[in-house]
Amino acid sequence: RPQMGRLSEIVTSKDSPSMVGISRRMREVFALVEVVKENRSSVLLYGESGTGKEGIARAVHFGGPWRDKPFVAVNCGALTPTLMESVLVGHVKGAYTGAVSDGKGFFRTASGGTLFLDEITELEAPLQVKLLRAIQEHEVIPVGASQPISVDVRIVAATNHDLTQALRLGKLREDLFYRLNGVTVRLPPLRERRE
Repeated sequence: RPQMGRLSEIVTSKDSPSMVGISRRMREVFALVEVVKENRSSVLLYGESGTGKEGIARAVHFGGPWRDKPFVAVNCGALTPTLMESVLVGHVKGAYTGAVSDGKGFFRTASGGTLFLDEITELEAPLQVKLLRAIQEHEVIPVGASQPISVDVRIVAATNHDLTQALRLGKLREDLFYRLNGVTVRLPPLRERRE
């Protein structure tokens, strides 16, 4: 639990060191994590690169009652749009060239736990629609399948883009933004926490 004295800390996972902070703003972030980790609200993290977004996502997951369930992290900007769909929702054998067996996808892999979607604004618009459906309906339709599969996943999404600008430029769908924005955590830039 964060100590509200001079130095605060929060455990980010079973296997990694705690995140620590002295600044008032980081103590506020840690206090918010203490509240949100106990429920299944979606969480939207934003802050500049290197501010600790994945560490906070891990703290939300590993600090709560679902700590023994899967935590799956995916960088939305690291994969091509066609591969990203299969990675997120899975595929059935023969759905495309090279699909020699069924693939679960990250939603099913993370079921019961947390799916951390880093750089959410890098996700192509058609995939944002599929993500929105998965969040709303709690189900995914693997590539090449005709029937949906139920999933129970908490979404923690992150971006280093200004969200107002991302919405205005169409980099993030407004309806998806509202689904992801159950709780907003703004991480202060490192230059504002030199300590």
